[in-house]
Amino acid sequence: MTVTPEGSVSLGRQMLNKVPEITVFFWIIKVLATTVGETAADFLNTNLGLGLSTTSYIMSALLIAALVVQFATKRYIPWIYWLAVVLISVVGTLITDNLTDNLGVSLPTTTTVFAILLTITFVVWFAMERTLSIHTIITSRREGFYWLAILFTFALGTAAGDLVSERFDLGYLNAAIIFGAAIGVIAILHYVLKVNAVLTFWLAYILTRPFGASIGDYLSQAKVDGGLGLGTIATSAIFLSVIIVVVAYLTVTRKDATPPATMS
Repeated sequence: MTVTPEGSVSLGRQMLNKVPEITVFFWIIKVLATTVGETAADFLNTNLGLGLSTTSYIMSALLIAALVVQFATKRYIPWIYWLAVVLISVVGTLITDNLTDNLGVSLPTTTTVFAILLTITFVVWFAMERTLSIHTIITSRREGFYWLAILFTFALGTAAGDLVSERFDLGYLNAAIIFGAAIGVIAILHYVLKVNAVLTFWLAYILTRPFGASIGDYLSQAKVDGGLGLGTIATSAIFLSVIIVVVAYLTVTRKDATPPATMS
């Protein structure tokens, strides 16, 4: 067992912080990853004709492999971490799509269920670790809670985004504007009104999922469906290319890594 910086006892290896610092690069890649999660899932499912089930099996296997590598590391490595985020974005989208398209679960129900599961994850995480801060993901147990929360935020964001853009018939662009405005409000709460940083981070993290997905749908979907008609291939390629460039830059500069002196 290890004693955490907050003074509580936690199981698992103690490592350097396993996730990046919250910089502008973090939010840029996060939004791009959510967009890729939406468009890549549509590409594999529809364009390649793999179907939801086959696509879900393939992407879930890739995600598990990426998380095995991520958990095996003892510090934050940009390309490994962001590969896992992109894959978990795709899988989170597929989970919601399977529930709604294959099992017929309504979007209000999936949104509610994933909100409850995410809340339970946070409650158990805090009860065991006494913190939800991502600045101290320094044990395997905390990392496990972190990735479980990330999965539920993507699934919840997908359901909420589809609910607003499709069920409420607001369209992809209007949905992106609504979620972007909500993120702006959270930024004001944090930077101006000094609302708790952990709370505002997770709220923003949840909302960037439907925000990015709405952008992806708006760019990729046909014009008759309210999009720009770029297609899933072009949209995925553009956003993946930007992610690769930014991650390469962070790998070289280490601008988003937590300094060891801060952790100690």
